[in-house]
Amino acid sequence: MFVPLPVLVPMLAAAATLFAGRRPRLQRAIAVLALAVALAVSAVLMYLADRDGTIALQVGGWGPTEAGMGPLGITLVVDRLSALMLVVSAIVLLAVVYYAIGQGIRDGDDRQPVSIFLPTYLVLAAGVFMAFLAGDLFNLFVAFEVLLIASFVLLTIGGTKERVRAGISYVMVSMVSSLVFLFGIALIYASAGTLNMAELSVRLADIPAGTRTALFAVLLVAFGIKAAVFPLSTWLPDSYPTAPAPVTAVFAGLLTKVGVYAIIRTHSLLFPGGAMDRVLLVAGLLTMLVGILGAIAQSDIKRLLSFTLVSHIGYMVFGIALSTQLGMSGAIFYVAHHILVQTTLFLVVGLIERQAGASTLQRLGGLAAASPALAFVFVVPALNLGGIPPFSGFIGKVALLEAGSQVGSVLAWALVAGSVITSLLTLYVVARVWTKAFWRRREDAPEGHLASSARAGLLDDPVDVEFAERDDVGRMPMAMLLPTGALIAVGLMLTVLAGPIFAYSDRAAGEVLDRGQYISAVLGEGPT
Repeated sequence: MFVPLPVLVPMLAAAATLFAGRRPRLQRAIAVLALAVALAVSAVLMYLADRDGTIALQVGGWGPTEAGMGPLGITLVVDRLSALMLVVSAIVLLAVVYYAIGQGIRDGDDRQPVSIFLPTYLVLAAGVFMAFLAGDLFNLFVAFEVLLIASFVLLTIGGTKERVRAGISYVMVSMVSSLVFLFGIALIYASAGTLNMAELSVRLADIPAGTRTALFAVLLVAFGIKAAVFPLSTWLPDSYPTAPAPVTAVFAGLLTKVGVYAIIRTHSLLFPGGAMDRVLLVAGLLTMLVGILGAIAQSDIKRLLSFTLVSHIGYMVFGIALSTQLGMSGAIFYVAHHILVQTTLFLVVGLIERQAGASTLQRLGGLAAASPALAFVFVVPALNLGGIPPFSGFIGKVALLEAGSQVGSVLAWALVAGSVITSLLTLYVVARVWTKAFWRRREDAPEGHLASSARAGLLDDPVDVEFAERDDVGRMPMAMLLPTGALIAVGLMLTVLAGPIFAYSDRAAGEVLDRGQYISAVLGEGPT
């Protein structure tokens, strides 16, 4: 009975908040309550999946037939992997919506309505949860389309020229990904006669190896665009930085991980055997290096973090492509770590904009002296992202490096070396932000006088234009600091409880690679 609630509750709450558009306090209360309920339900599902194994629900009771056909209706599946993704996503979505409420959801001028933000945000949450629960490819496609619709609205809230341009670019790229995915769905249905993933895992074994590889390649292109895997990642740094801080944070933390989750599921459940592992290893290495080199070249913190986001997707692809239990458990642990840390850092950028009125390094300085609290909420997730021990980023990377060394192939060792180089360059990037934005005096910044003394000076930078006419620069509401601090605390829990959490990730990896529980639960031979 709990399985559909993570999707149903946000969807119903989205309808309720839409009707409560003229009552903002009620609208905010509904949104926060709905996501809190989704978090509680997700935690229960995580406990049940870990205790009892994979849980499958046939919506409408359309289960497997006596004639041997698989489920005809919508199948929702919860295993350890999807349950972990539900919990981490619910934590992030709840923290970000509280942050957005504290920020005042100020996205344009006073004449532009923002009552559509919370309904759209809840639809986005429902789409994320649906993607993690989907037991067939078509409903995974539907979840992606729900995400696309909600994402376009959130990207373009405020209606500025930069946001509309970025929104159009994002939609065009996402439509290409959706078309490729739909093409892959058509080919798979023509080849196997079903879209249910458990049934496909059985039927695809009877299809020639070359055909299976071609089908997997089509899906990898679609999911690679969603996950921002190089060379399909060039759209991301131009799309995310223009959105408001809460939108950028939830996009950076969650949407690319939906693509990574889809790659894990198809790689392990539908197309095991490692036919595309070499391609994935090369893509993972290039994603790491190209992403971090792009980050080094940036002067705006949002764009810099967008490139580090791309770079660290490479670590996840690395773990997946190794096709070992340690590699998969390292990838799963790193996905959870990166969702929390990347979201936190983008929320910190929103605080930097509030405190200093800018997010470009040329105009920033003295933030450590001006706001020690802001310095703290930046340095902890920044060090975590860089993989400094004993933080969770270090633990995840060590697991991936050990898994790569155990495989011992030339490509695996190349990924090990690339991972170390990327980690060192990530430390360089975050140290550069610290020294320029926090440590030096603002008067020493090349354009520090513009941001500190002349609001008109902001107008020539599209990134800072939304702060040019604001009267709240220099004030950080406690309702923005609290959810940021809460995400830092949850991220630190991955360090303090690294043993139990990594053990859970290892059990999830074993379940993902084994496939047996998933297939038997969906096809009626296991716990349902």
